[in-house]
Amino acid sequence: MRRIITLLIMLSMCVSFSQTNDIDSLALELAFQDQDSLKVETSLKLIKGLYEKNEYERALKYIIESEKLSNTLNYKVGIAEITYYKALIYAQKNDYINAISGYDKSKKLFGLLKDTLSIAKVNNSIGAIEIKRGNYNKGLRFSLSAIKELEKRDLKDELNLSYSNLAKSYYNINLFEKAIEYYEKALSIQLKINDTKGANESHSKLAELYSNKKEHRKAIEYYEKVLENNKSNNDSVRGQVFPKLGNEYLQFHDYEKATKYLVQGYNINTRTNNKPGLLLTLNSLGDLNLQQGRLKIAEKQLLEAGEIAKKLDNKTELLKHYKLMKSLDSIRKDFDRAFVWQREYYQLNNRLKQNEVKIVAQTNPDVELNINSEYNTPQKTKTVTQFNNSNVDNSIHSNKTLEKYKLILYGLLAALIVVSALLVLIYLKRNSNIKNLQDLEEKNVKIQLQNEAFLEQTKHLENVNNVKDKLFSIVSHDLKDSLSSINGFIDLLKDGSLSREEFDDLIPELSENANNASLLLFNLLNWSKSQMQSLEPKPSLFDIQEVFETKVKLIEQRMENKGIDLIDHSLRDFAYADRSMFEIVVQNLLANALKFCKSGDTITISNHISNGSCIVSIADTGIGISKENISKLFNSSTFTTMGTDNEKGTGLGLSICKELVELNHGKIWVESTKGIGSTFYVQLPKSRPSA
Repeated sequence: MRRIITLLIMLSMCVSFSQTNDIDSLALELAFQDQDSLKVETSLKLIKGLYEKNEYERALKYIIESEKLSNTLNYKVGIAEITYYKALIYAQKNDYINAISGYDKSKKLFGLLKDTLSIAKVNNSIGAIEIKRGNYNKGLRFSLSAIKELEKRDLKDELNLSYSNLAKSYYNINLFEKAIEYYEKALSIQLKINDTKGANESHSKLAELYSNKKEHRKAIEYYEKVLENNKSNNDSVRGQVFPKLGNEYLQFHDYEKATKYLVQGYNINTRTNNKPGLLLTLNSLGDLNLQQGRLKIAEKQLLEAGEIAKKLDNKTELLKHYKLMKSLDSIRKDFDRAFVWQREYYQLNNRLKQNEVKIVAQTNPDVELNINSEYNTPQKTKTVTQFNNSNVDNSIHSNKTLEKYKLILYGLLAALIVVSALLVLIYLKRNSNIKNLQDLEEKNVKIQLQNEAFLEQTKHLENVNNVKDKLFSIVSHDLKDSLSSINGFIDLLKDGSLSREEFDDLIPELSENANNASLLLFNLLNWSKSQMQSLEPKPSLFDIQEVFETKVKLIEQRMENKGIDLIDHSLRDFAYADRSMFEIVVQNLLANALKFCKSGDTITISNHISNGSCIVSIADTGIGISKENISKLFNSSTFTTMGTDNEKGTGLGLSICKELVELNHGKIWVESTKGIGSTFYVQLPKSRPSA
């Protein structure tokens, strides 16, 4: 192994020595040459050699001397080549202004010389510098204009640069199919000319592009080639590749290989403090542990990944972080947090899609340039010498023809000005009419909206007034009766008209009147709130069984007095709704069941799960409801009937129940047979309903 390394070092030294020797021999040859044009040619070879060795300052010294000599000799080929190499050196020094200026000058000179190959090289170089600066559309046009000429001559170095630039441009403007095409072309040449660095970049980009296309097998193939070409265990390369390779295996649920590469990537990126690589690794490790049910570890890794993504402003990985956190909290049944992550995901995803649309909208993928465009050879022009050698008669004839054409041109210009003026006047008049029409339409719309708002407000006021009338009617009649009865009992007791034994006998009736008044007032307040649109549900998860237990206790004494049995089949289960509203519904349904049952009847409460919803039922073996009355039950009008012990009602209870259930995204219905009994059903969601 040591011999191989020594041999490689010796070969490298020999190559370096050979290149240095060539430059020295050219410098020596230049010193002893007498003919000026040969000096320029030798100097150009020397400049090219120094440029390839990155000795830019030394190359510039020869460029300055050669430029003076070429200008003195008016040696156009030399001037063009020297101008081009000077621009190349400015580009390497990131001096954009001087580089572009030099490229433009050299291209004009090559155009006069009809040197299409050199023009193609210049366009290729302009494309490279524009793409490097992020001007991808402009760089694309220049690089595409150079392709045909370079392919015709099979210039591999120039084609490598051109293909790579085109691939990079298409990648950055999201034309991924084109990017794949040119990265593969570039890779083919890079492998032929042993451009290891370029081949590694092409392999990495192709792997990434195929991963985006969900062609994970190909992505793995290209990532493994990157590792194969970097056998020196370069931490920088492995820190980038291992997380991506692990993520590709994760797509196939190959957890063994995914774990292997992700753990190695985590160790390398932690050791080298490579934050971008660590971000990729943590997101993929979080996904891996999430899929394998290790939720605590997954949460820790994903939260750390989220912090790094925000610091680096890596929107792609942040989007992945939001999606994984949503999945994690959904698995844990923490739907409130999952909903927050889902909202963050959609907001960021929409912003990214809008940016993609803007990029695509600004891009023309089918850029076609010909050799006569601004990017290539200028059109053919006549020189001063050719004009001086032309015939005098032809010159006079040409002058007369020119004068004739001038008159025609002036006439056409005058006609064009008149027509243009007319068109401008017509356009201004049309715009004025359109503006007036738009103003009129806008006023009409405003008036219409005001009328609609006024009608809606009038309707609302009428509804509120109706509610007020209904409230006064009920308060003055039913509530007044119950309270008057209670007040009468109290007065008799206070006056001593009732003995203790008589009072004890009247306590059940007094309790019944108090309960009726309480339920009536309870329903009146809730009904009036709903009618005036002030009810806002505050949903949460709560236990159905707890509500049943609380509400059954309120009617136990009344059930016992009336001789009614309760069968409790309720189970511990959860619903997602406003608990207080659900309590109102249960209280009303239990009161109704009690009202229409006789001594010896039963009331059965139960609940079960159906299609992800919670269904509650309250059944009784009471007097039942006729078919014609079932349709009136949930109507907003105050339909009511007397109970088995002549209990009164307002008819508001079931109307309130229906409104409260629907506010919580639920349903209420009844099944009843006259003389057999009734069952009321309430269906509520078990989680936050989707928007």
